[in-house]
Amino acid sequence: MTAVGTYAIGITGASGAPYARTILSELLQTGHRVFAVMSHSGRKVLDVECGISLTGNTEADLDPMLEWIGSPNAGDRLTLLHHEDVAAPIASGSYPTNGMAVVPCSGGTLGRIANGISGGLIERAADVCLKERRRLVLVPRETPLSLIHLRNMTAAAEAGAVVLPASPGFYHSPRTVQDLVDTVAGRVLHHLGVESPLLRQWQGRQQTRKALSEA
Repeated sequence: MTAVGTYAIGITGASGAPYARTILSELLQTGHRVFAVMSHSGRKVLDVECGISLTGNTEADLDPMLEWIGSPNAGDRLTLLHHEDVAAPIASGSYPTNGMAVVPCSGGTLGRIANGISGGLIERAADVCLKERRRLVLVPRETPLSLIHLRNMTAAAEAGAVVLPASPGFYHSPRTVQDLVDTVAGRVLHHLGVESPLLRQWQGRQQTRKALSEA
C-alpha cells in the first residue's frame, strides 16, 4: 500500500478537466494531502467541461471543489492555492512534497515549464519539482502537435519530467467515457508513485477476450 504523501496538482487551460477530477478524487480518498492550483483558464475549462463555476477565491471555492471531486469530507486534506500566490508552500524546495502533476497541461504552461519561465505558482511549483529531483508529470492534451510543442516536450523530458499525453487506451475494452478517463488517470497516479485500482495491468490477449465476452 502506498504511504500517505503530499502532492500538488495544477489545472490549466487545456481540455481534460475530468482527468483532474478523477486524480484528485483518488488522492483524497486514499488519504493523501493535496495542494491544487488552477490558472484562470483552468477555471474556465472546469466551467465549460464540467459546469463548475469557481471564483478564484480559494476559501469560497473549497466546498464546491470538494463536491465536484466527490469528496465533501476531505477539506482537511485539500488546500486550494491561488495561481499568483508564489509565496505558497509548494513554491519552495524546502517544503517537502512527493510530486506534482499538471493535468490538463496547456501548450503555454508546457512551454514555460520546459524553459524555466515561472509566470505563476503552477510553473514555479513544477520548477521546484525539477530542481529538487521530484516527480513531475505533465499531461498535455493538444492535437495535432506543432514542432514547438514537440521541442518543449523533449526539453521537459530531458529536465526530468514525465510527459504523459491524455491518450486513453482501448485494449481493456472500455464501456464508458469514465473508463477512458480512468486509463489516463491511473497512469498519472502510477508515475506519481501512487497505487490505484484505476491502473489495470495488461494480462495478455485473453484479458481482452474475457472483457468482450462479459460486455
